[in-house]
Amino acid sequence: MQQQVSVITLAITDLATSTRFYREGFGWQPVFENAEIAFYQMNGFVLGTWLKQALAADTGRPPAPDGAAAGFALAHNVAGQEDVAPLMAQLVAAGGRVLREPAAPEHGGFRGYVADPDGHAWEIAWNPAWRVDGEGRVWFGL
Repeated sequence: MQQQVSVITLAITDLATSTRFYREGFGWQPVFENAEIAFYQMNGFVLGTWLKQALAADTGRPPAPDGAAAGFALAHNVAGQEDVAPLMAQLVAAGGRVLREPAAPEHGGFRGYVADPDGHAWEIAWNPAWRVDGEGRVWFGL
């Protein structure tokens, strides 16, 4: 079977607040949005932000409690170490919250964490052993 992810959907509480974070923080533009969902075309998959109650109804599960996004982290890799802190500052200015200041972990590279307005953790990272191509695709190893 092909190794792929087609769509990642994040539960959100307010579409306008979430859209502001992704538009102004990352500079991403939705390819579709309505009153309860926004889709962003990524490099090979789609990121969805969907109102928590609607996502819960669609999955048939109760909505997650507020702040329940701590069980996973998403990552956005950048081309250089010097790109980490400015992007984190931009995300905070767009409504995010610093979870971990940028620093060099023991295993190498440079990273920090920002939570989006709904608490989803985004690692902003530079890894010298990974390549980010011109289309934003990250390649494990060089």
